[in-house]
Amino acid sequence: MGKIKCSELRNRKKEELTKQLDDLKTELAQLRVAKVTGGAASKLSKIRVVRKSIARVYIVMHQKQKENLRKFYKGKKYKPLDLRPKKTRAIRKALSAHEKSLKTPKTLHALRSFPQRKFAVKA
Repeated sequence: MGKIKCSELRNRKKEELTKQLDDLKTELAQLRVAKVTGGAASKLSKIRVVRKSIARVYIVMHQKQKENLRKFYKGKKYKPLDLRPKKTRAIRKALSAHEKSLKTPKTLHALRSFPQRKFAVKA
């Protein structure tokens, strides 16, 4: 098996990806046996390519899984931490616009008791 492209893997279904992963893993095992038994240099250089291909398959599987989770949690009130926007800690902990606008009973009483005074200005 040659080098695999992620763009090709994204079009495949999960079953096909798992089958490809199994094939790549068996191929890697065979190449490692060839390395121990003193195989050809071409086989030894192929180990790296196969390892990277396995990583690509895992990456695509994980991306698909995450995409499906995003679809599932879209519009829900609570989301898993890794699906929430990262931003900064300060922004995440900051009060929402609604929480900022809330007033305490004491403040409400003061505002009612002492409303803004209106002055008539002579022109």
